[in-house]
Amino acid sequence: MAALTGVVLAVLGLRLCCAAAAVPLVIWHGMGDTCCNPLSMGYIKKIVESKIPGIYVLSLKVGSNLIQDMKNSFFMNANDQVREVCSQLAKDPHLKGGYNSMGFSQGGQFLRAVAQRCPSPPMLNLISIGGQHQGSVYGFPRCPGESSHICDWIRKTLDVGAYMQAVQEHLVQAEYWHDPLKEDDYRKNSIFLADINQERGINETYKKNLMALKKFVMVKFLNDTMVDPPISEWFGFYKSGQAKETVPLKETSLYTEDRLGLQEMDKAGKLVFLGVKGDHLHFSEDWFYTSILPFLQ
Repeated sequence: MAALTGVVLAVLGLRLCCAAAAVPLVIWHGMGDTCCNPLSMGYIKKIVESKIPGIYVLSLKVGSNLIQDMKNSFFMNANDQVREVCSQLAKDPHLKGGYNSMGFSQGGQFLRAVAQRCPSPPMLNLISIGGQHQGSVYGFPRCPGESSHICDWIRKTLDVGAYMQAVQEHLVQAEYWHDPLKEDDYRKNSIFLADINQERGINETYKKNLMALKKFVMVKFLNDTMVDPPISEWFGFYKSGQAKETVPLKETSLYTEDRLGLQEMDKAGKLVFLGVKGDHLHFSEDWFYTSILPFLQ
């Protein structure tokens, strides 16, 4: 009897241990940022760890150092970045049971590409904070370091030829540049966004993998001056052929044709749309604790 009791207690203890383990979190920063900036991703990592004791947080670094990580956010082919991150995740023993993910700005759409292309280890919840899912930065109103030569050069390059092969291959922002006045050029020549948004045909694997998410949380900044149009953060976009009137996700062909599974996910209660007052990536700690932390616990 004593031996049996011991076995039962051991099993119960194991269950309590496993039930209490926090789900790991993977973070991907945005354009011009780095994995470990103490004022951005480093700070997010710190406050998550303070609120969820024992959680493993991986803030993604693409490159061998912080300078490369920052430069790669501008100049490393997005498909190569996603491939590199998929490799990192597959090799990380902390993630083998599954993980939550949280992407900031372009990091949000990059993590969506990870969900669609790399289902192992499994992504459980995807939180996109200001991610431009229907294309973004049309007109490129501003970017980190308003006076920097990098931003000026990018603007000029995009204006000259965002859909030129050489630009697509080597400029990240061109790879999710969606010009509503040049839809045919976008569908034909976009090497990243048009692919993950199923613009050239249906990849059933992409659809299946995205639909495996428990929750897909999309945060839109209600006073965003960085993303044009801001509704892209909720998967909406401009009506085709003009750049004034926008349509919400439910009125897009992506949703009505359910090319990505978003309609089915919406009906299942898997899509969450959050709005927060403020400019791009400007939010309070209290809002983060109240609105985002529940999806990580």
